[in-house]
Amino acid sequence: MGKKSKGLFSGKKLKLRREKNRWKYSWYKRRVLRLKQKSDPLEGSHQARAIVLEKVQKEAKQPNSAMRKCVKTQLIKNGRHVTAFVPGYNAIKLINEHDEVIIESIGGTKGRAKGDIPGIRFQVIKVNDQSLDALLKGKIEKGRR
Repeated sequence: MGKKSKGLFSGKKLKLRREKNRWKYSWYKRRVLRLKQKSDPLEGSHQARAIVLEKVQKEAKQPNSAMRKCVKTQLIKNGRHVTAFVPGYNAIKLINEHDEVIIESIGGTKGRAKGDIPGIRFQVIKVNDQSLDALLKGKIEKGRR
């Protein structure tokens, strides 16, 4: 390996060298080739509407022992199937099959799963255009669709 050029007209060579070596960084590759947008079911957006297909329970990872309440959904915009966590005590009772929900990313590191829920990267925030949080606190009643 030679040394870096340091001459008066070495700018172009340094720039090309940097461009070539940046491809060794995974974060650069992911950004430039848009790998996140290609693999992300939400296609780069923050939230997406989905239809509930079924309610499921996932077992929490060690050392915790719990059945985390989740829903299997189908995204409206591209038809992809996504499992989403339902946060809140007894919140799963407010959601029925064929309800329309809005899901968002849970916000784990690098867009991965968060906490003790294995393989689940999304959570429900709205049910039939009503906030899940407000429904849980009893501020609003669940609307009839």
